[in-house]
Amino acid sequence: MKMSDQISEIFGTHVFSRSVMRERLPKKVYAEVVSVMDHGGNISMATADIVANAMKDWAVEKGATHYTHWFQPLTGVTAEKHDSFITPPQDSTTLLQLTGKQLIMGEPDASSFPSGGLRSTHYARGYTAWDMTSPAFVKEMSCGTILCIPTIFVSYNGEALDKKTPLLRSMEAVSTQAMRILRLFGNTEASKVLAYVGPEQEYFLVDREKYLKRRDLIYTGRTLFGAPAPKGQELEDQYFGVIRERVGAFMSDLNQELWKLGIPATTQHNEVAPAQHELAPIYTMCNLAVDQNQLTMETMKRVATRHGLVCLLHEKPYAGVNGSGKHNNWSIGTDVGENLLDPGDTPNENMQFLLVLACIMKAVDEHADLLRCSASCVGNEHRLGAQEAPPAIISIFLGDQLDDVVNQIVSNADSIKLLASHNLDFGVSTVPVIKKDATDRNRTSPFAFTGNKFEFRMVGSSDSIADANVTLNAIVAEAFSQAADILEKADDFNAACTQLIHDWMSEHQRIVFNGNGYSDEWVEEAARRGLPNLPSMVDAVPALTTDKAEALFTQFGIYTKSELESRAEIMYETYAKVLKIEAQTMIHMAGKHYIPAAIHFNTRLGQSITSISSAAVGADLSVQKDLLVKCSALLSSASKALEELKVLLPEVDAMEDVAEMAHAYHDRLVPAMAALRRPVDELELLVDKDIWPVPTYGDLMFEV
Repeated sequence: MKMSDQISEIFGTHVFSRSVMRERLPKKVYAEVVSVMDHGGNISMATADIVANAMKDWAVEKGATHYTHWFQPLTGVTAEKHDSFITPPQDSTTLLQLTGKQLIMGEPDASSFPSGGLRSTHYARGYTAWDMTSPAFVKEMSCGTILCIPTIFVSYNGEALDKKTPLLRSMEAVSTQAMRILRLFGNTEASKVLAYVGPEQEYFLVDREKYLKRRDLIYTGRTLFGAPAPKGQELEDQYFGVIRERVGAFMSDLNQELWKLGIPATTQHNEVAPAQHELAPIYTMCNLAVDQNQLTMETMKRVATRHGLVCLLHEKPYAGVNGSGKHNNWSIGTDVGENLLDPGDTPNENMQFLLVLACIMKAVDEHADLLRCSASCVGNEHRLGAQEAPPAIISIFLGDQLDDVVNQIVSNADSIKLLASHNLDFGVSTVPVIKKDATDRNRTSPFAFTGNKFEFRMVGSSDSIADANVTLNAIVAEAFSQAADILEKADDFNAACTQLIHDWMSEHQRIVFNGNGYSDEWVEEAARRGLPNLPSMVDAVPALTTDKAEALFTQFGIYTKSELESRAEIMYETYAKVLKIEAQTMIHMAGKHYIPAAIHFNTRLGQSITSISSAAVGADLSVQKDLLVKCSALLSSASKALEELKVLLPEVDAMEDVAEMAHAYHDRLVPAMAALRRPVDELELLVDKDIWPVPTYGDLMFEV
């Protein structure tokens, strides 16, 4: 059977979907479950027992022996504890069972997960609770086939210890406030508004045998040392190039695994850097997209192993070539199919769209610091602000057509005209004339309008997209709420709405920028506009604990003040811990691998000079001597930098205040690590290949 024929047959076969529930549940039970999924509420324990039993039977038919509550703690990855379906033996026999209580609630040990001070370490109880809106699925793993039940994860007192709980709260907030806006425009059909997301996922592949020879890749996910290969991405021949056979086999296998899990993976191609690739799914409901992206990253790693590869999700595995991001395509739409970000053919006349746009401009302008923080992870430090990813300064790209509309509204034009779109005639009779889009795309913009959605381009490739979408949903919900508060009191709705659109677009037009976000001129212009520039993660973290952030998130019950403070502390801790691991790895590699290799090379070179000098008196040994002098100088620099890093690391790590420690790692340790890397990378270009202890960039990126 052709793969094209298999797609429809295998898609979603590992998912306990609505269609599966419709087949396996009594009609009344199915109706009750769907009602709660769509409109909220609680199912009865009797119904939960029936659903659990049907889910267990379905999973067992797929080969499952265990189930797990699959959740997303504040580590940024997923967690699972497997329990078998077997019951206590009676008369030497046992039954397979999953009860409604086991389905609805779990009780994992919460003591070893990050809490940021939300709970005392000597208390261990935590709860997982079934997220009914995200379907259960089975994973085929080396330890067996596991039924995975997506859940939230909270402490004994109910504080959110995960990424999912705030996400679900934010989705309800944006739905409630968007519905107020829709009702004002006379929409009586929609019952809720859904946030939708389509996350693009970039990644690198590396040969597993070479990977296992690089301690930095193993411990940190990126190369802490490495001289540039003779060829990088200069020729621009990798992007969209022909996919190598080994990589293609991985992609084919990956697609099948993802399709089984109901993940609509659709796009695959080579990215800009050597050995870099991208996968993108079709958009889906926000919390499901978050679940599926986590599952995608996990599946990519697992499938890569089958092909003798390792999937690198770090934002910057290799210096000198583009790193990896994760573009978060976000939109909102009603449950009856209306996309609130679709401008239509005449956006200049579409008052509802213009109000939504004004609200988003206001939201992004007022909370640019929170958006920047939501895309902050340690690996992303190496990308944001570079000429490969959006700048750390938040701005909105609208494109020529919408930007012109905004300008006319701000200037109180008598009638708002629309820039005409044009056709492209290629001058070739056999090539059809096509309609050109209203605007070009801007890859340097952090938050770009792309026709019927916004593309938040700052998220790191290894990071969960949950935080970014919690923030997007929350800030837009606040703007909708404020707009509704004004318009619901208006005597003349149209006049009030027109005035509000004008006022907010005028007040927040500074956030719109259609130019080159990579230019130095934009940094200066952004400063003149008063836009925040938070170049580092440690600079962005304080945004979480401002009075403004607290008012935003507590208003909608998305975060409590203590939950915000906990997340700030965890971000500082994570930054410090990752940098400590990287520094310790550099110390190990420099002391155990690179410096001994350079000493060996120098020793061999010195012996060679002595031998030649004795055998051939008067021989020209200037090249060898110059090389020995140069290598010796670099070796001395590396040794000195290593000792300085050894002294500095415990000094910084001993700091008690977590924010102070994180800043010290950023300000003092990062430069010390760079100082050690420089001479080692130069030595790599001088020392014999057969002596150098690890695979080089050329080995890693071009031999996949």
